[in-house]
Amino acid sequence: MSRLFAISDIHGCFKPFYELIVNTIKFRKSDQLILLGDYIDRGYQSKEVIDFIIDLTREGFNVSPLAGNHEVMLVDSYYDREILPLWLMNSGISTLESFGIQDIREIDKQYLTFFASLDYYKIIGNMIFVHAGFDDFAVNPFTDKHSMIWECRFSYQNPVLSGKTIIHGHRPKTISYIKKLIAEKSKVIPVDTGCIYEEENGYGNLSALEVNSMTLFSVPNKSF
Repeated sequence: MSRLFAISDIHGCFKPFYELIVNTIKFRKSDQLILLGDYIDRGYQSKEVIDFIIDLTREGFNVSPLAGNHEVMLVDSYYDREILPLWLMNSGISTLESFGIQDIREIDKQYLTFFASLDYYKIIGNMIFVHAGFDDFAVNPFTDKHSMIWECRFSYQNPVLSGKTIIHGHRPKTISYIKKLIAEKSKVIPVDTGCIYEEENGYGNLSALEVNSMTLFSVPNKSF
């Protein structure tokens, strides 16, 4: 039986990402993986994370990477120097260092193309995958890109989203909190367990939610 996984907010933590994919969930070509954005910044192996994602797709694995606010800030910084300070303030420097460059304009075009081509959401059956959330008051919430990468909500009333379960990242939550929401059959499930914040109690894990069974798999960043 094929499995459907969602992972969010890797933030340059390549080693736990690799461990989660290869040894914990044992990702297979018959499975599907939705990545919910924020692959870069904060951690020190952003390039390795992106290369691994690209390699998986080239090898025939079913991977759908979505845009996070950090990827959008990178692309915006490339085309508009006025945006650059915002990205650098959000740990963009760690990504530049990971790619071995000093200026975003030096990034290899294949990576810029990767970041610029990311979709903002994906719908599979009754599941909607997104980095953050949606504008609950928009006639068509799928047109508001800003909300999809920046705004999280605990619940939605928008009729367009009625009957859907929204899987998102962006705001880190503890494993116990997420499992509580799963047990309550919440229509909004976060999957960011704060991998980069390994020094903060209750966080510091990279998690994958197997959506069909609503099973959460986690790898602690402190292990590496």
